[in-house]
Amino acid sequence: MGHVHIIRDFYSPQEGFSRTVRIYTPDGYDPHSSHRYPVLYMHDGQNVFAHSESARFDTWCANTAQEHLVGSGQTEPWLIVGVDSGMGRLDEYSPWSRGDAYARFLVETLKPYIDNTYRTRTGPEWTAVMGSSLGGLISLYLGMRYPDVFGRVGALSPSVMWSEYRLFQHWNAHPRRWTRIYLDAGEHEWIDPGGYPLPYGRATRDFHQHLKRLGYADHELRLVLDPQGQHHEQDWQRRLPSAMQWLLN
Repeated sequence: MGHVHIIRDFYSPQEGFSRTVRIYTPDGYDPHSSHRYPVLYMHDGQNVFAHSESARFDTWCANTAQEHLVGSGQTEPWLIVGVDSGMGRLDEYSPWSRGDAYARFLVETLKPYIDNTYRTRTGPEWTAVMGSSLGGLISLYLGMRYPDVFGRVGALSPSVMWSEYRLFQHWNAHPRRWTRIYLDAGEHEWIDPGGYPLPYGRATRDFHQHLKRLGYADHELRLVLDPQGQHHEQDWQRRLPSAMQWLLN
């Protein structure tokens, strides 16, 4: 079994407050070894791990999902870094509000700390980022804004329609770098918070087509539309193993 280490007051100078960061080291991680590991960064860290101090019972169970994949020989071990959301999640994960400051925190402060503290592989092809809903939106923004840092992006039920589909306007070219992008949603998934319908299935399919038009090839891009998928952690937990299997290999 791997180990989840929790840092409760990790200061973000870009945002001006401290966050909780949860770091999973896989089974076999030996401080005295020379082996280096790729790293997956995940948003809403309080909901990421099957762990007694997670915020929910029905978390993504990313640690147990990876342990199963590694045990069955479907992927190699990755470090997983879960970053808790703060009090203003809607703004923190919106690139056109406070999301850019959060993105700079990951790139300028947290990733250097992880790379200096743990034995990691630092290149973009060995650095992944993943989230759901607005966490999926900020993951895609990180891949677009920092392709030299995050080469692998996982976006489950991403809010690509946020701020009047602004991501479509900003993502206007292929960076011509090594890239792997996983997209999924429920085929008929939608929510209606306060009279503003968010059609996740249709919007995710449209964003996949948008990236295809920009020149992303099939080996760089995967779309999964779940016929029964809803906007809930249980659905993301269910789809996570296959998402990780494709994204992290």
